[in-house]
Amino acid sequence: MNFPQLARFTDVALLLLRLMVGLIFITSGWKHLKDPAGRSKEIEMSRGFTIFLGAAEFAGGLGVISGVFTQLASIGLILLMLGAIQKKIFVWHTGFWGKSGTNGWSYDTMLVVMNLVIVTTGGGNLSLMRLFG
Repeated sequence: MNFPQLARFTDVALLLLRLMVGLIFITSGWKHLKDPAGRSKEIEMSRGFTIFLGAAEFAGGLGVISGVFTQLASIGLILLMLGAIQKKIFVWHTGFWGKSGTNGWSYDTMLVVMNLVIVTTGGGNLSLMRLFG
């Protein structure tokens, strides 16, 4: 390690990662819940599944941010992203970068990896579970 003195900031870095991931999923989930009919047409899923997806993203995002059942929340979010990747590759035939460079499955893959870091580290020590547990 080139900069071992930075290791003392690991928990802060993991908290920032959790905040970023959680914010992405909370806002995405809210978008699904706010207009399930419109979103269901955009993602080519039923209205009921779109509501489920929105609730799962919203709840997962809250879990990741708060640090309550962080690993379970991250595993759930990974599963959602694998579903999104599957749809983009096999149904929509979207490339890694997509047509515009931003609408492919590269974004979803980044979120899978970010959640993997959270799962494997437990999200760090700065969480409500550690505070009250």
